[in-house]
Amino acid sequence: MATLHLNNIVKDFGGTQVIKGVDLEVKDREFVVFVGPSGCGKSTLMRMIAGLESTTSGEIAIDGERVNEVGPADRGLAMVFQSYALYPHMSVEDNMGFSLRLAKVPKAERREKVLAAARILQLEPLLDRKPKALSGGQRQRVAIGRAIVRNPSIFLFDEPLSNLDAALRVQMRIELAQLHEELDATMIYVTHDQIEAMTMADKIVVLQDGVVEQIGSPMELYHHPRNRFVAGFIGSPKMNFLEVEVRGADAEGVEVALPGGDCRVPVAGDGVSAGDVVTLGIRPEHLALDEQGPLTGQIQVIERLGGVTSLYLEHGDSEWILVADGDVAHRVRDHVRFTFDPARAHLFTADGLALAHLERHPLVDIDRKENRASSASGGQR
Repeated sequence: MATLHLNNIVKDFGGTQVIKGVDLEVKDREFVVFVGPSGCGKSTLMRMIAGLESTTSGEIAIDGERVNEVGPADRGLAMVFQSYALYPHMSVEDNMGFSLRLAKVPKAERREKVLAAARILQLEPLLDRKPKALSGGQRQRVAIGRAIVRNPSIFLFDEPLSNLDAALRVQMRIELAQLHEELDATMIYVTHDQIEAMTMADKIVVLQDGVVEQIGSPMELYHHPRNRFVAGFIGSPKMNFLEVEVRGADAEGVEVALPGGDCRVPVAGDGVSAGDVVTLGIRPEHLALDEQGPLTGQIQVIERLGGVTSLYLEHGDSEWILVADGDVAHRVRDHVRFTFDPARAHLFTADGLALAHLERHPLVDIDRKENRASSASGGQR
């Protein structure tokens, strides 16, 4: 497969800068996901990598070779779009092999590659069908198969699951993760759905307004968000936030004032002092119902999801979400008390930056490439 380097990539549209100096390294065989809200520039960045958009400045390099002036067809990439873009009058086999036909690949070789891709995607029984006879998930697999037969150096996916229903999205996420393992491929994936990012990525690139806010593994971003934006975007349901006043800061952490009493959060207090207003962040799954808890709230909405139940609480002037056991007996308008472990909390300064935890949460980051090498050598390193 291939590596990709972006060096200070900038893109202007009519004097408006939409990509603002992006630096990124994508390693060989890595699954990297660009994620962010609509309009953050993730699809534009993907299109520049593909060669469908020119760069205003900066350098794009594939395997160490600059490709800014190389056309899309010659970059050795394959892109799967949100729309399936299948030819309705062609069979599945002809759709998958069309790019090879344009490249004048011999018919026998073309069919061999199509059949190999069809086996991977479980499309063999459907090769004679037209797109109108396929489900949404099957059409998306055909579009992916069309990319596989080209044997690209890097696969590019631009929100490929957006047109599918919820159940199919889940199934296709699983299939794409399995496909990455089977092909041992370098893949870059664009989505606005942070659940897709968390479940599939080796590395996530969080974008906002054309700027990279943070790059890291899913669990690194979950446990150690760099700023309030990343903390609120990664995780579902989203993180709870509450403005609090600093009582003091020392080597053991930062003490803040809460409605139920003061609380010491074990984060570095550099740059904050007594009287400062900071933002306390706590994930819904890190709150716990507790009859003796220091915080109180009234339940406004209950979402029962089977194994867990989400309680939407009115807490003073703010709204909080608490994820509880699925069998919780409370009802709407009940008043409840709750608590949290300060070690699980986050503090953000007035400019949104996170204060570093004094003891970082242990992360289990699996390097798939190293694991594959270890397996191939019988576990010897």
